[in-house]
Amino acid sequence: MSEPTAAIIVAAGRSERMAGADKLWAPLAGRPLLAHTLAAFDGCDAIDHVVLVVASDNLERGRILAAAFAKVRDVVAGGEARQDSVGAGLDALEDVAWVAVHDGARPLVTPALIERGLEAARGTGAACCATPVPDTVKETDDGIAIARTLDRARLRLAQTPQVFRYDLLAEAHRRAEGVATDDAALVEALGVEVRLFEGSPRNLKVTTQDDLAIAEALLKTP
Repeated sequence: MSEPTAAIIVAAGRSERMAGADKLWAPLAGRPLLAHTLAAFDGCDAIDHVVLVVASDNLERGRILAAAFAKVRDVVAGGEARQDSVGAGLDALEDVAWVAVHDGARPLVTPALIERGLEAARGTGAACCATPVPDTVKETDDGIAIARTLDRARLRLAQTPQVFRYDLLAEAHRRAEGVATDDAALVEALGVEVRLFEGSPRNLKVTTQDDLAIAEALLKTP
């Protein structure tokens, strides 16, 4: 894409399942986890501008880290919900045609995966990274008994990056009713087709100490 393209890196979470540690700043292969995420977007030729969204009490630490990456031009405070943090990132952007939204806690994203998302979004203005569901999925109504078995061939696990035309994503956020767990859901609510593009099992989201150990091992494996 030759049109101006930005990325919003959402890194304002509270790491509630990390036993008190802040996963985004946890050491991973010799540097903070978040640095790996930023490096992928900084090294992607298709990305012109990166906005880093962090918790308000991490603003100074975020600015220090961002100084190492030429494309990270803005560091802003996020909100209580992920949706609020993406909104803060959108507000920091001007004169942008496309935007890729990515979880800061997915440090194994690659420039190739980012570019695949940008290409997939060309058709409808919206694309979501996803992988097939490898296991049989059971649905329950009460958490105890199986209510039904779902057809996993029809299911996908959503990842990030998710890529959108800037104006489309901004409209989706303006018109949002309630809380959505990802941006694709907000755009779907507008009646816009969100295209899927192939993700990767390596593109895991670090939420626990075990995930951090897996990410460390994957970084050592080409």
